[in-house]
Amino acid sequence: MTSTATKPAEPARDHFRFPLLVFVLVGCLVGLALGVFAAQHKPSGYALDIGGFSSPLYVKAWLTTFAAVLAVVQLLTAGRLYDAGAPTWTGTVHRWSGRVAVLLTVPVVVHCTYALGFWTYEPRVLVHSLLGCVFYGAFVTKMLILSRRGQPRWVLPVAGGVLFAALIALWLTSSLWVFTTTGFHF
Repeated sequence: MTSTATKPAEPARDHFRFPLLVFVLVGCLVGLALGVFAAQHKPSGYALDIGGFSSPLYVKAWLTTFAAVLAVVQLLTAGRLYDAGAPTWTGTVHRWSGRVAVLLTVPVVVHCTYALGFWTYEPRVLVHSLLGCVFYGAFVTKMLILSRRGQPRWVLPVAGGVLFAALIALWLTSSLWVFTTTGFHF
């Protein structure tokens, strides 16, 4: 007697789970390393100053504000990237607004980690310090995800959403705080 039953299909192998886990772990390690560096080294107190601004605090506040505005552009263009009717320039605007947004944050993070360190003396400052680590960890994770094709469709928007949320929260705990406590000027 022969069996006509077929063998059950083997479950599809998940080719995305392990690389995604590695990418997230690398991002977490970058954020952790940034936080450990900022917490363990002696702050230099050296201030970042750019001509045209009244103080280093306003340099950081405005650079972060410009980065947050570009993050909103990122969010709006990301939503259009999956739209078949989107203009052809949408992807270019999305990529360049992200690049410039992150570049604007580099002098800020250098100043925060090198000159100030990781502060915990007040809840707002602690949250801000943690968010800075999350932001750069999320950035590294997103860049690694972009380097690997064939990820599930949800992965990149989630990584971008974490990056966006971290930057907006950084803006809320820094720039908005500066503008509401010391005034809105350059």
